[in-house]
Amino acid sequence: MNYKIRLDMFEGPLDLLLYLVKKDHLNIYDIPIAKVTQQYLEYINLMQLLDLNIVGEFLVMAATLMQIKSKMLLPAEELAALEEEEDPRAELVKRLLEYEKFKQIAENLKQREASQQEVFKRPKSEEPLDNKSLDKQEVTFEASIFDLINAFSQALKDVPREVFYEVIKDQYTVEQKVHDILHLLLVETEVKLSGLFSKTKSKLEIVVIFLAILELAKMKEIVARQNVEFEDIIISRNKDNIIPYERRDQTHTAESQ
Repeated sequence: MNYKIRLDMFEGPLDLLLYLVKKDHLNIYDIPIAKVTQQYLEYINLMQLLDLNIVGEFLVMAATLMQIKSKMLLPAEELAALEEEEDPRAELVKRLLEYEKFKQIAENLKQREASQQEVFKRPKSEEPLDNKSLDKQEVTFEASIFDLINAFSQALKDVPREVFYEVIKDQYTVEQKVHDILHLLLVETEVKLSGLFSKTKSKLEIVVIFLAILELAKMKEIVARQNVEFEDIIISRNKDNIIPYERRDQTHTAESQ
């Protein structure tokens, strides 16, 4: 497989750290640095395996975590003397708290912008929504790039070992998987990412499917969401990026002329 993908959807290393802290419900004021460092490096390795655009900031943070971990592993006497000065994690915790605060402010501003856009928008239906309809509306969470990588990592672990003893002629391409996924979403309104992975026959096919998902997300052709945070990821078409048939006909006619 010779395919490289460059994404604009990556956030920074602090986003990954916050993701790891929240995923395992860790105490941000008492981060188990050894555990978090191991998980962080696993994500870095997966991103490098996929040849994604890992910027220097991720590697700098990895070095910072390793440095903190080394200080935490000092003998008890030296660690006690060090703690009298300052906890090696203190600066990192301060940065995470500040970053989380600004992320929340940015999210609040984004929600206000979205609500303002709905003020003078023509309603999609003339039937008013009653309270029961509002209660039935499903609350979902947008899946981040790290959620996708987590699902990808789990899929690699879940592939049956006996599969690797089969002789498989690998003919998978990202372009073909992109086509297959879009075609599947024409038949089904949504699919679970774990369902796509469960039908694979090799690790290579899992990698290609994952890259196809990233490519579709980059093109804004699909939306990845979760009904519960950190749980199974659901893939569906991005309705804002689907051209209605009448507009397609007009576009095709204009191109023909």
